Amino acid sequence: MTFSLVVRDGERFGIAVSSSSPAVAARVAHLRPGVGAAASQNITDPTLGTSLLRELVEHGDAERALADVTGAAQNATSIAYRQLTVLGRSGPGFAYSGSRTLGTHASATAVGAVAAGNMLSGEHIPGVLLDAWSAATGELEERLLTALRAAVAAGGEEGPVYSAGLAVVADVGWRVTDLRVDWAEDPVDRLGELLDIWMPQRDDYVRRGLDPASAPSYGVPGDR
Repeated sequence: MTFSLVVRDGERFGIAVSSSSPAVAARVAHLRPGVGAAASQNITDPTLGTSLLRELVEHGDAERALADVTGAAQNATSIAYRQLTVLGRSGPGFAYSGSRTLGTHASATAVGAVAAGNMLSGEHIPGVLLDAWSAATGELEERLLTALRAAVAAGGEEGPVYSAGLAVVADVGWRVTDLRVDWAEDPVDRLGELLDIWMPQRDDYVRRGLDPASAPSYGVPGDR
């Protein structure tokens, strides 16, 4: 019910995701500044995303993190229903699709990126995500949105999508971008509208967190 893209861009990590289910980004997207990013999807168990990041904190090896998390869960039959991706501070991303992953499913990996999906219109969709990401220009958030739009245009899920999200962490210690459309007929377009509003203000909000005395005012009624 989901397709996602996890990327690394210098010190930043980002995730873009869309699904036929509501509020997909709240469950799927897992990021930690200076550590890496992971997606846990397909009948989602969010704790697996947390476990992947914990493994990356311990040893920094994405391939080992995926092997450890899936291996530890082999005694639980539920791991067969999960689809996971993980990306660390260096090297390629890695993906796992359990034997009970829904519908047409696939993954694609590259240095600094990994994409995966289930209930897809075709196995080409993860590759479309990676190719569009690689060819896109602009800010990290804008490139993630470009990739998400390309996947939708290429067929996306077998059925319509209703939620989408996009998140980025940087070395400041928190998600500098965290946007979600939890239910809409056109969630990726709505996500683009949110991004248009957010991007001109993103760095101002970072400054407010780091150095409020020098940060620009909000410029709204009641701000004196």
